[in-house]
Amino acid sequence: MLYMLRLTSLFAAAASIAIPAISQAAENPFAGRWDINVTAGNTTYPSWMEVLGRDGALKVRVQPRGGSVYPASEARMENSHLLVKLNGNATWDLTADGNKISGTQKRGDAASAQVSGVRAPALKRNPPRAWTNPEPLFNGKDLTGWEPVGNAANHWVARDGVLLNETKGANLRTTRKFDDFELHIELNCPEDGNSGVYLRGRYEMQVEYEPAGTEDKFHRMGAIYGMVPVTADSPRKVGEWESFDITLVGRMVTIVRDGVKIIDNQEIAGITGGALDSNEGEPGPFYIQGDHTGGMKYRNITIAVPKR
Repeated sequence: MLYMLRLTSLFAAAASIAIPAISQAAENPFAGRWDINVTAGNTTYPSWMEVLGRDGALKVRVQPRGGSVYPASEARMENSHLLVKLNGNATWDLTADGNKISGTQKRGDAASAQVSGVRAPALKRNPPRAWTNPEPLFNGKDLTGWEPVGNAANHWVARDGVLLNETKGANLRTTRKFDDFELHIELNCPEDGNSGVYLRGRYEMQVEYEPAGTEDKFHRMGAIYGMVPVTADSPRKVGEWESFDITLVGRMVTIVRDGVKIIDNQEIAGITGGALDSNEGEPGPFYIQGDHTGGMKYRNITIAVPKR
């Protein structure tokens, strides 16, 4: 995904430290993480917010519809309302009622959208004792089990065992949904290529080869976009096949790239830009971004789930 607001990385790292929700809520009814829907006219899209209260000061970060999570430039309480200044000169005016929030998005004094949300689920789970045998999600012959997302023209084709996006257009998602899983996927990204693999349709593993040196560790190949940085440097392999093994249990993600662990059992705090929805407690599909650049190739996509 094209990156926005790169200055968020240090804040994101600091905000990832867990704070007991119960003690925060006793001091501030907005404290914690929120899965949000924003409705403007006939359009509803997902968002996310985290509110931290430390030393009497509020720290808020927001995941907008697209781009990267960022720290709100201003957040304050006015009576029972939380006012959060967003990028683009918009403001959320929110009230809390237990595990729900609601309010309006304003530009100046005029409401431009309605905002509603629920507390994000903790998703704390133990790893399964065993996984099923991997099964293919892509048969290498056609798009069975996959469907385009949105109104853009679909340019995904199956060719010689490869899932190819011939030019930018529609995103592509699985018709099946998953909860916890082990995903194996191989990809080939060209120079200046930009794509992403969305886990449960909500958390983007970044896929990109933009100019060397332009990406920080929160937006580099293999990072969970804006939320979880890679912790190991890997060589650029422009135009070459690379393998990724991704394990997601609850919010905890581990990613192994070409046999090297680049993310080791780290928490994904919330949805990333481009998420299909903000329903974090539900299973979701995989989806592959096709709306940025063409030339992306994927193959050998397999899934294992917890053994019952």
